[in-house]
Amino acid sequence: MKNCPIRFGLIGAGAIAQTYVQAFREWPDGRLVAVADIRTEAARQLAGAMKCTACSSVSELLDTEIDAVVICTPPNTHEELVIEAVLRGKHVLCEKPFALDSAAARRMIEAADRAEVRLTMASKFRYVEDVVRAKSIVTSGILGDILAVENTFTAKVDMSSRWNSDPMISGGGVLIDNGTHSVDIMRYLLGPIVEVLAVEGKRVQQLPVEDNAYLLVRSTSNLIGKIDLSWSIAKENDWYLCLFGSHGDVQVGWRTSRYRQASSRDWVIFGSGYHKVQAFRDQLANFAAAILGEDRLLITAQDALASVEVIEAAYRSLDKSQWTPVQAAQWMELPL
Repeated sequence: MKNCPIRFGLIGAGAIAQTYVQAFREWPDGRLVAVADIRTEAARQLAGAMKCTACSSVSELLDTEIDAVVICTPPNTHEELVIEAVLRGKHVLCEKPFALDSAAARRMIEAADRAEVRLTMASKFRYVEDVVRAKSIVTSGILGDILAVENTFTAKVDMSSRWNSDPMISGGGVLIDNGTHSVDIMRYLLGPIVEVLAVEGKRVQQLPVEDNAYLLVRSTSNLIGKIDLSWSIAKENDWYLCLFGSHGDVQVGWRTSRYRQASSRDWVIFGSGYHKVQAFRDQLANFAAAILGEDRLLITAQDALASVEVIEAAYRSLDKSQWTPVQAAQWMELPL
C-alpha cells in the first residue's frame, strides 16, 4: 500500500497515544493530521511533534478533514466516542478494552453498521510477527495437534494512582486490562471460547480491583488455555506464550521465539521477540487497507464483541468460583 490516502485523527494524548505516534513515524504511508485531548497542552505537544493540528475537543477533531480515528482514551469513554465518530462517518480503531460490557459493545457495532464504516479493536499481540509465525507453525501440522496454550503477562507496576485500577473507569482490574490481550490471543490460537474459570489471587496493592488473577479458558474443540495475570508479581519469564502440541512445542518470547519437534533435541529459532512499535504500525496498516478494501480486518467488530463477552464471563466466574459459560451473541458478519 503506497501513499495511503487515509487521513487519521488521534483521540487522546496519553501514554498509549505516544506509541501510536512512534508507529506513524515508522509507517511512511500513514497520515496523522489531527490530535484531540481535553488537556489542551498535551494535544499541542503531541500535535507539535507530528506537525499536525491540535484540537481541544472531539467535536473539533471530527470537523477536520479526516477519514478515520484512533481512540486512545479510558474504557468508560469508548462507547460515547465510538458512536460520535461513526455517526460522523469516520472509521474507528478503538483501544482495548473495547467496552465495559457487551451491551455497550453491541451498541457500538450497531452504530458502525448503520453508518457503514469500519470498526475494530486494537489488540497489539495479534500483529506481533512472532505470534503470527507461531500460528503458522502450528497450522503447518509439524507439531501435531495443539493440546494446550499458556500465556503469562506479569509485572510489578504501581497501580495506586492509575485509572486502570479505578473500576468506574476501567471496568475492573488486571483481568479486563491485561486479560483482554490474553483472551484475544487465546481466541486467535484456539478458536471461540465457550467456558471460563477465573480465580483471584491476593490483593497485594490494596486496590479496589484485582491485581492478581488466573484464568482458564475452554474452546469449542475442548482445548484449554491457561492465563496468568499480575500487576504485583514479576515472573520475568523469557516466554509469554507457550503452545504445547502432540509432536512438539512453541515458545514465543520477549527477545526471541523458538519451536522444537518431539523427534529432535534442538530448538529452532524463528523470531526476534516482541517489537511494540512494529505491532502498532502493522495494526494501523491493516486498518487502513481494510478501509480501502485492499485487505480484511484482522480483528473484526465481532472479535471485539467476543473478547468483551469472555471477560464478562470471567468476572461472573470470579464471583461464583466455578466454570462459567460465555454468553455469546449470535452475530451475522457485517456487510462491510
